[in-house]
Amino acid sequence: MSALNPFTGSSSLPDHLQRGQYGEKLARRFLQRRGLKYLTRNYASVRGEIDLLFRECQTLVFVEVRTRTGEQWQSPAASVDRAKKRRLMHAAKDYLQELEVVVPYHRFDIVEVILKRNRGLVTIRHIAGAFVSEILSPQGNH
Repeated sequence: MSALNPFTGSSSLPDHLQRGQYGEKLARRFLQRRGLKYLTRNYASVRGEIDLLFRECQTLVFVEVRTRTGEQWQSPAASVDRAKKRRLMHAAKDYLQELEVVVPYHRFDIVEVILKRNRGLVTIRHIAGAFVSEILSPQGNH
């Protein structure tokens, strides 16, 4: 939950950050209802950030959440460009190195959260295995 401005009673975060946090909360619940085990959120290294981390059986799941109000120009997932993917992969590599254990499998998912302007939910789409890492081996930690 974001901090409230003591003078106005409104959130001190800009609208796009509030929307992003709300989208991450909805995405987390969505994935948990589908059986993924929640690990943490907003893992950050000097090379990037991962919105959500989950475990599904023996697979570590790195999740990028994209929250939009409508799809006027492109799908939210299409906004995850090559540079963003590389930052995600580097952050994932840093996370795996911090774990100091071998993770049998990993994947990168994207969750699209599309809202109406008044925060009314339109749809959530989970794209499992949205892209393949160019940095990590298929077995994870290398």
